[in-house]
Amino acid sequence: MSLFSPSAGKGIALSLVCLVLLGIMPVISNLRPSDTGALSFAFALSVWQVAFAAPVLGWELRTGTRGIFGLHLSRRQRGRMIAVALFTGALFGLSTYLYVLGVEKAGAANAAIGIQAYPLFAILWETLFLKRRKTGVELAITAVLIGALYHLGTGGTFLMSGLSPWFLVSLGVPLLWSVAHVIIKEELGSTPITPAQVTFFRVVISTLFLAVVLALVSPSGLAAGLKAILQTMSAVMGLVYFLELIVWFYAMRHIDVSLASSITTPWPALTMVLAVPLLGEAIAPYQVAALAVVVTCIYGLTLAGLRKHKAQHAG
Repeated sequence: MSLFSPSAGKGIALSLVCLVLLGIMPVISNLRPSDTGALSFAFALSVWQVAFAAPVLGWELRTGTRGIFGLHLSRRQRGRMIAVALFTGALFGLSTYLYVLGVEKAGAANAAIGIQAYPLFAILWETLFLKRRKTGVELAITAVLIGALYHLGTGGTFLMSGLSPWFLVSLGVPLLWSVAHVIIKEELGSTPITPAQVTFFRVVISTLFLAVVLALVSPSGLAAGLKAILQTMSAVMGLVYFLELIVWFYAMRHIDVSLASSITTPWPALTMVLAVPLLGEAIAPYQVAALAVVVTCIYGLTLAGLRKHKAQHAG
């Protein structure tokens, strides 16, 4: 009998914490010193993530929680798991860089809303690789969501000439996240790996990936990255990002992903509120409208998915 007892109240509370953490992250990223490049900052915050994740993993092991370390795997299984960890870790490392770059260039508000495109890519992969057909309602809502994001990316003009390439960069974040999450769910979903272990391995591999990229991009790349580690904002960003990751994983132990995702969906609204006084960004009416449509569409997709799931099980 499992000693763990899920609690809906705890899951909802943890999801609300994630909402706040997600909302402040774009603002923290843009509060870094102006002479610190996106790649250096992404590397530095990843180093801090490792620094915060290591003690948590160590404490867990000292208390007797073995998790993935208690598994007896064949050489083939171990090799496959390592390959998955390296590939997904690299994807997360690249997404961290695109996150910092997109927030800087597209603006905290625009990038925050763009990152909400995650369901679009999840639907794409489910359709292409898992052969899961979508209902007419889901496709209609998806079309509206795409239209809202396009409206936002063109600065409220709907003109292709006004499409911001930096907004497209911010869309790369949910694209990479969706690919990595699908792989992790398929490969590691049945293992006893703990949230602390998932978080630690993810940030370690991401950090190593970004270190290699920094070294290849410029001879002074690693020096710039090491300098960025000493900045207050990289430490703060690393702490907040680490907390968001581990709190999210623990929330998943209490409630379904669909419910947790619904609770955190409005987080770009918090980013908008904070971006005005802290970053001096001006929020246009079309951005507020786009956010409202995007949030509504995500809720619509969530409800449509739940209804389809119930109908399939009822049949």
